[in-house]
Amino acid sequence: MTENDISYIIRGAIFKVYSTLGPGLLESVYVAALVFELRKAGLVVKTEVPMPVVYEEEKLDLGFRIDILVNNLVIIEVKSIEQLAEVHHKIVLTYLKLSGKKLAILVNFNTADISKSIFRKVNKLKEYQR
Repeated sequence: MTENDISYIIRGAIFKVYSTLGPGLLESVYVAALVFELRKAGLVVKTEVPMPVVYEEEKLDLGFRIDILVNNLVIIEVKSIEQLAEVHHKIVLTYLKLSGKKLAILVNFNTADISKSIFRKVNKLKEYQR
């Protein structure tokens, strides 16, 4: 299964979680519901995955964590905030760079229109939208 195939499933799960729960809940609720849906779809899902940072061949002991990692290929960063800032997009791009993964999805569940709050971020991935 490719990153783009996984992305399609993730997007469907995001829409299901949002239509069931709506906006305004804590991020942890959306993470738990999304993990449930993705596992139900047969995907391998890990949460709070440590993100190591290597600086000049030195592994730094820092507390960065990926919200959700799907099939060890796709990163999902979940937010439930009033509005995403540019820094949220940059953080996800940095996670891609540090992890060597090719695709990440940034989603903000605290919105009136979930379709406008899902963002694909790529790192050397042949991009196409499903």
